[in-house]
Amino acid sequence: MFTPKTTTSTEAFGIEHIDSLYRYAMVLTRNRANAEDLVQETYVRAMEAFSHLQEDSNVKGWLFTILRNLWLNELRKQRTGPQLVEVDADAHLSDGLVGSSQSAQEILESEEDAKRVRAAIDKLPSEFQEILVLREFEELSYREIAAVLSCPAGTVMSRLGRARAKLRMLL
Repeated sequence: MFTPKTTTSTEAFGIEHIDSLYRYAMVLTRNRANAEDLVQETYVRAMEAFSHLQEDSNVKGWLFTILRNLWLNELRKQRTGPQLVEVDADAHLSDGLVGSSQSAQEILESEEDAKRVRAAIDKLPSEFQEILVLREFEELSYREIAAVLSCPAGTVMSRLGRARAKLRMLL
């Protein structure tokens, strides 16, 4: 059992970020089962390394970095291993959270807009999908994204600008 370094174990371990990690994993893997496995493995690795985490560390960024590194390692393994094709009809996330103050028409329009945006994002190259999700949906700072992607903050800003421009063209 680990001893948390902050007031609650939820804060220390970052369980409040599980939905964000799952959304990011879905962008990377495009497969529900693989995304779930990736998030689970992220928490397993995080538990193993928790004692090395400094008290003032950015837990959310740390978890995203672990998740991305696990995914990159899996990609490397797949390139050297046998190629399998998997068909998953339910490969996309849908937003099920809607405010109760919206009318039925507003809810329908919101869902249609979300589907259009999601479809447009799916058409972008993976590096643009990844950067848009981290910044716009997960609200990571440029510095946090740079740490997750292991690249300079300037690269993050330029990729994000290109991703937004391509997304505008698609919409």
